[in-house]
Amino acid sequence: MHRLKREHRHWNRRMLVTVVTAAALLYLVGIFLWGTLMDPSYYAVHYENKLLPPGLSHLFGTDFMGRDMFFRCVKGLSNSLVIGVLAAAFSSVLALILGIASAVCGGWVDRAVNWCVDLCMGLPHLVLLILISFMLGKGTKGVTIAVALTHWPSLTRVVRAEVLQVRSSQYVQAAYRMGRSRLQVAWTHMVPHVLPAYLIGLVLLFPHAIMHEASITFLGFGLPAEMPAIGVILSEAMNHIATGKWWLALFPGLMLLAAVLLFDAIGDNLKKLWNPGSGNE
Repeated sequence: MHRLKREHRHWNRRMLVTVVTAAALLYLVGIFLWGTLMDPSYYAVHYENKLLPPGLSHLFGTDFMGRDMFFRCVKGLSNSLVIGVLAAAFSSVLALILGIASAVCGGWVDRAVNWCVDLCMGLPHLVLLILISFMLGKGTKGVTIAVALTHWPSLTRVVRAEVLQVRSSQYVQAAYRMGRSRLQVAWTHMVPHVLPAYLIGLVLLFPHAIMHEASITFLGFGLPAEMPAIGVILSEAMNHIATGKWWLALFPGLMLLAAVLLFDAIGDNLKKLWNPGSGNE
């Protein structure tokens, strides 16, 4: 009976983790699709409605140009999600390639990869982001490339550590003795082994990428002012928040915070589902 109760409790906890992950994913995908398919007229300029406080007609109020803050925040968060996901995906693929190459090849390849990791992690992250974005002309291209080129070091170390655990295993050594090349061994044996850690790391890269995109855009080194984005909206709000227009900064900030926390929740819950040790706690 005690064993059945324990298994039932473990099953309920696993179901709770699954439901929370699915709900967070549904919210983020919904925001992305809603913002992508939204008609620009929903957040168009209406000077006659400028700086209205939150109400039934405008849930998040309006800004200094009369644009509806609710729809503009949804569109802005959707744009931030697109850039963050694209940049994090590219950065994670780079981390996967470099981490496996470092562990499998060893020697000068390992030293070169570790040197690049230490160099990137030794520089202030925000300063590096601003420098790369500014050199590439800012805008969507500049901020996307900047985020993609600065978020791979930590995941590279995780992938490298995972590969080092299986590099000397018997089945890997048997594959080498059977004449398999390093590339074949990496694809056949290394990638499946690091896949769970890689996917969790990929999900956890998303909030960092989104937050850093919003940060450099807020400072004026990211997306252009005419493009709806959370960083642009928060930057514009700083000109009016001292006059009591609190809704211009509160709601965009809360939506950005919610997206970041939901991505963190998805990553943590995936770790619980895929890790047998933590999943059975």
